[in-house]
Amino acid sequence: MSIAPFGSGTAVPLMPERTPKALRAAIAQHAPQLLVDFDRHWRRDIADAYDLAPVPAFMARWWSEYALARDPRLEAKAHALEDEAAQEPDYARAKTLIEEAGRIRRTAAKAEPGQ
Repeated sequence: MSIAPFGSGTAVPLMPERTPKALRAAIAQHAPQLLVDFDRHWRRDIADAYDLAPVPAFMARWWSEYALARDPRLEAKAHALEDEAAQEPDYARAKTLIEEAGRIRRTAAKAEPGQ
């Protein structure tokens, strides 16, 4: 897996192929802090399932998580906004902060394989 410029020119890992196996390998290599939760979620909802219906939702969630975690600067910004919102007494300001964090997460999740 290669490293490529992202956003402000910071080098981040490329997104893997859009398969559970490739995504798990990318997480293990570049965002190991997510691996325990990824594996737990896989075992709980997918591994022994007789129905593959939950796989797209699983992939969407973890694709998004990895897309953000692979860029520590972007991940820190999203988390800082969320933390600030949690402490903000003004509802309108808290809502604005959460919306901005959501935009960051949605933008990161739109990354395609190889980006």
